[in-house]
Amino acid sequence: MPLNIGWTGLLLLIIIAMLIFGPSKLPQLGRAIGTTLREFRSGTKDLMEDDSKNKSN
Repeated sequence: MPLNIGWTGLLLLIIIAMLIFGPSKLPQLGRAIGTTLREFRSGTKDLMEDDSKNKSN
């Protein structure tokens, strides 16, 4: 199922996150999510490069 979240849905998610985690924990949570996404992207990039090298050999 694709994630088609509009502006109102995104705003609602942010408000719910603020209520659950509190405003002081949100920057830490954002950093953790950003780091996870960065590592995931670099991992998939490495896999794609390895796959293209194996196909060319």
